[in-house]
Amino acid sequence: MSAPLAVTVSSQIDPVLCAQAKEHARQWQLPYWDRPRKTGLEGQLGVFADAFLVLGSDGWTLRDASGALRFTPNMAWLRIKRLEAGHRDDVLVRLCELAPGHEVLDGTLGLGADALVCAHVVGPTGRVVGVEQSLPLWVIASQGLTRFDPGRPSARIEALHADSAALLPTLADRSFDCVLFDPMFEKPRKAAPAFDVLRRYATQAPLDAQMLAHARRVARRWVVVKSARYTPALKRLGLTPEPTSRFSNIVWARVAAASHHGEGAAERE
Repeated sequence: MSAPLAVTVSSQIDPVLCAQAKEHARQWQLPYWDRPRKTGLEGQLGVFADAFLVLGSDGWTLRDASGALRFTPNMAWLRIKRLEAGHRDDVLVRLCELAPGHEVLDGTLGLGADALVCAHVVGPTGRVVGVEQSLPLWVIASQGLTRFDPGRPSARIEALHADSAALLPTLADRSFDCVLFDPMFEKPRKAAPAFDVLRRYATQAPLDAQMLAHARRVARRWVVVKSARYTPALKRLGLTPEPTSRFSNIVWARVAAASHHGEGAAERE
């Protein structure tokens, strides 16, 4: 029976990369496939493992029988360039009311696009912590963020492999200025093949009322939630979407931090 996930290296075998990949496999408690030179993965998918984390000279790639996923900061880069050009239309930045020195908790790190934008805005005096429950996505994001050089001062992004539902109750009141969530959409959208790989390995658990209550306790200012239009996700949480273009498939909502008097105490477990 094949393993769900394993580690290997690219077909251009490099002894240094092999040693690094083996050490990561040990740390992540995953099997390692000692790949022969110039040998494809196709014969091992579904035999040795259902998917591989592949280390190459350009970083990590997640591969399965249906496609591949790697760290690509392109969308975040475009958003950052617009911010630098003076545009104020980034919905996340506006709703979080981000400023230099702020601290942000991204409860659904994914591939780190929102975290990169936040890190740019809060700057080197700020702090961004991203939480990702899926091991392969955390590997792609954390290793990619480590290698990514924005070429300008920004906050360092701390990527945690953890479940936000378990982490939030352990955090102190008012630990972060803003807490944000971008849960995997319940209704799949047409997208590039790489997004299909992302969906297959992302945690599918929706944001629930208890997590939202803890997030409000942890926040100093705002909790911001992203969702797909025409789904009941925000309504279930008692959130009202912010006004946005009717042509957008995405909606956002925000709720103020708990008062940390009567309200905050009632939300603690």
